[in-house]
Amino acid sequence: MSIWARIGEFVTSVTLNAISSVIEAVQTVFEGDADTRRRVAFSIAMIALSAKMAKADGVVTQEEIRAFYNIFSVPERERTHVARLYDLAKQDVAGFESYARQLARLCSEGQSDCHLLEDILDGLFHIATADGYVHDKEMAFLSSVAGIFGFDEERFKRIALRHVADSEGDPFAILGLDRNVSFEEARKRYRALVKEHHPDRLVAQGLPLEFITIANNRLAAINAAWASIEKQLEAA
Repeated sequence: MSIWARIGEFVTSVTLNAISSVIEAVQTVFEGDADTRRRVAFSIAMIALSAKMAKADGVVTQEEIRAFYNIFSVPERERTHVARLYDLAKQDVAGFESYARQLARLCSEGQSDCHLLEDILDGLFHIATADGYVHDKEMAFLSSVAGIFGFDEERFKRIALRHVADSEGDPFAILGLDRNVSFEEARKRYRALVKEHHPDRLVAQGLPLEFITIANNRLAAINAAWASIEKQLEAA
């Protein structure tokens, strides 16, 4: 049974008057099935954060809604249930911190190296950029979520640059490299990042299939940055 079918069953089996009651209900409904509980909780919390982030600038656009469904390939028969959760969450931006903290706790359960938090932040950036511009309030929202996830300013900047280029569009910053780096060191860093973030490896470590689009987009950004760096270093 797909994760969306499980979420559909969950939504129809419990009374959800506010998004704040959702995660607590998940813990009860899926008690005894830790893997499903974790995947459902992650997906629902991501729905909540996506909606709240889209609302951060005061307007939820059709582009942002389409971007959400681009990340989450939700079957048509399950969209009503997802839309209900999304609508509950997008009422305002208050309370997003609690969902970010819940995600951070869920990610740390039994894992020493959890990539899902970076996947989630990448997904939120994907939605934020859907209307062509990341508003100041959206960037503040994303920065706050990153802080709750435990990302320092440098890591947050690297993630942001995969989606919103700075004035120079610096590929070195995307890969976390100094501009004076040697070709061999740069290539070593690139290969390590590809290994770390390759979708196949992340799936093997437990990445939900719902996040594959995000992982593929991140790898594409890493590859594009390396292509630019390789060209510059070989010409030097």
